[in-house]
Amino acid sequence: MHRLFWSLLTTLRVPITPAIWSRFVRMLQQLSCSEVGGKTKALFVLLILFLFAINGLNVLNSYVNRDFMTAIENQDMGEFVRYALLFIGVMGLSTVVAVIYRYTEESLGLLWRKWLTERAIDRYLEDRTYFRLHTTGELPNPDQRISEDIRALTATTLSFTLMFLNASFTVIAFSGVLWMISPLLFVVAVAYSILGSLLTIYLGKPLVKLNYDQLDREANFRARLVHVRENAESVALLRREERLRARLRDRLNQLTANFQRIIEINRNLGFFTTSYNYLIQIIPALLVAPLFIQGEAQFGVITQSAMAFGHLLGAFSLIVTQFQSISNYTAVVARLNALREAMNQERTEPAPRVEFCTDCGSVAFEHLTLRSPRDGRVLLHDLSLSVPSGVCLLVRSTSEAAEKALFRATAALWPQGEGRILHPGHDAIFFLPERPYMPPGTLRELLLRPCQERWLPDWKIIDCLDALHLTATLNKAGGLDAERNWSDLLSLGEQQRVSFARVLLAAPRFVFLDHPSRSLSECPIGELLNLLRQQGITYLTLGDRDDDPRFYDRQLDIAADGSWRLRPPLFQDRRHHEANPSTHGND
Repeated sequence: MHRLFWSLLTTLRVPITPAIWSRFVRMLQQLSCSEVGGKTKALFVLLILFLFAINGLNVLNSYVNRDFMTAIENQDMGEFVRYALLFIGVMGLSTVVAVIYRYTEESLGLLWRKWLTERAIDRYLEDRTYFRLHTTGELPNPDQRISEDIRALTATTLSFTLMFLNASFTVIAFSGVLWMISPLLFVVAVAYSILGSLLTIYLGKPLVKLNYDQLDREANFRARLVHVRENAESVALLRREERLRARLRDRLNQLTANFQRIIEINRNLGFFTTSYNYLIQIIPALLVAPLFIQGEAQFGVITQSAMAFGHLLGAFSLIVTQFQSISNYTAVVARLNALREAMNQERTEPAPRVEFCTDCGSVAFEHLTLRSPRDGRVLLHDLSLSVPSGVCLLVRSTSEAAEKALFRATAALWPQGEGRILHPGHDAIFFLPERPYMPPGTLRELLLRPCQERWLPDWKIIDCLDALHLTATLNKAGGLDAERNWSDLLSLGEQQRVSFARVLLAAPRFVFLDHPSRSLSECPIGELLNLLRQQGITYLTLGDRDDDPRFYDRQLDIAADGSWRLRPPLFQDRRHHEANPSTHGND
């Protein structure tokens, strides 16, 4: 059965290689050796026992049904009642076994899905893989692959495995029954199933690629709808409905065009598979009824042969009956393998080396050169600079790309460049992006790091909020432990001040600010920077031309060609010898 399935995949030219299947087998081995491996193996063994029981009951039922129909033919009331009661008993037991079998299968599938999804989530969040996949765009819709495709993989793999095992048991159980009734009928069943499988593969071959594409098109359409929901206020204020409608319709057209092709292939396939299944009902009667008419077989043998033929042909015809599921399944396997390869892909581009120096009291850049990952253009050239604790730095540039590159490189998020960056570690340096991060949850979870929630008292949190004029926000939220959707509840300025509160409560040695003045007026910015300085937090700020330099000790200017210049802020230049400023760099 394994060779048959592999030959099917080869014939269909699906993007699945033996290496993918070897990784798949290795994943199953890891599952069996994991913390849930014992329970997994116990449930699978239980499923095998249920398969034996179901096939045994099916064979028993074929004989009971044969004698039941023969009793009707002979007009024997006593035998009729006896076999009727026996038939009801067998069917009742079969029902109980089938229901428990289904429950066990779904429990095992859920256990496997939870284990595999947890591993995928860990890998997705590890080493900022999610950020790399987002910035490079090398893999579409990783979120859907983790949620939907893993669900489909676990449920369908388990279903197919049990289906193939059940087919093998059915062939063993019913081949003898059918051979004893009519060797010719057994040969017809095998030949009919082989012919049906070959024709199904020929007619349905395009489905694999179409189903692969359909999953991405569905995800792209859903992502656009999520974008509208998450940006509802901005869309309404800017009157962007028409452009969004055009883009949604474009995604919908791509989705429906691909699905229309799937429907057409399924139509052609359905003409064959439907007639194939209808013929299964008449073939046994065509071959066995003459034996009954000639007096060589009992009437009940006709119904028994139909039952045995149906079970045996169903086992041999899995490709015919499950082709659409197989085509979906191969697409899911290929997509998850692409996700695995993308997440495990090592960074090939040269990147700045970020080193943690817990004892050092500065953030330092040594011969740092940063390039654009798109075209290789130099954004910052050979920066050598040390920012000691207590010396606040304002960074200005005519190129916002250079500012973003410096910000991200310091956080070990810039993929291309060389040089060395030293800072005291992620616990001692905080990065505040221009767009505040406001995940749903409680205000306490929003403000505190997980390790702080156990020991930081409420009064300290409330005092911090009061210093940032967020007392009204606290009341509006309903307290520290009320769950809210903060991006909807708070204004952009409130969100930025909440982000500052997060910094003040974390109390790092350094904080790197990404254009904070863009969401706050000049007055609150000054107050916030003074609060940072009072708590001994050194800030490095990506600033605009209008930012007040009086709150900084040094100013780093980056030119469009990547050259740089370090000097005191302009107001100090004017106060001292403006004609001969102190400069460092390569301009």
